[in-house]
Amino acid sequence: MNNEEVVGHTPSNRMNPEVDAYLRDTKKWQEELAKLRTIVLDCHLTEELKWGVPCYMFQDRNIVLIHTFKDYCALLFFKGALLKDDKGILIQQTGNVQAGRQIRFTNVREIVEMEPILKAYINEAIEAEKAGLKVPFKKTAEFIIPEEFQKKLDEIPALKTAFDALTPGRQRAYILYFSAPKQSKTRALRVEKCIQQILNGKGLNEGE
Repeated sequence: MNNEEVVGHTPSNRMNPEVDAYLRDTKKWQEELAKLRTIVLDCHLTEELKWGVPCYMFQDRNIVLIHTFKDYCALLFFKGALLKDDKGILIQQTGNVQAGRQIRFTNVREIVEMEPILKAYINEAIEAEKAGLKVPFKKTAEFIIPEEFQKKLDEIPALKTAFDALTPGRQRAYILYFSAPKQSKTRALRVEKCIQQILNGKGLNEGE
């Protein structure tokens, strides 16, 4: 597939060269991604490459991105939880994902058939951003602390003191990170790995 086929009928003045390169290098879902790109740009969003994937913004605020997985490609709405989802097509990837929602595709025909619906969802997301709507995030206390971490908090008073002193956002990041693995052994290893980081008053990705 050449570059002209990848770009399709997307207005050239809104195309980002980094996304052009991403589409050229994509081994799978190339036709699907090109169609999704055209649909999103028809909604007059700004295109950039963020986190290694095409991302689309309204006035520098993220609205939607396009990403791929082994079995499907998807549109991810950053604040998808705010959308009405009249068609029942939005997917919450895991129970811990609060704001983002996906629409998944396995072939380009699905995307072509859904084009009017996709544009309606994108425009709804833009209007929500214009209105300044916020996703109501859970408070830290509403999250279930995994047993492996609770055990350490009980065993090490200084750890509990340090964790309680972290900002709610940092607390949530740790809880979600510790909760993610299915196996208890892996959860315990993650907790062990982060103890000193918490004692140092650092967030999950803030380094030593």
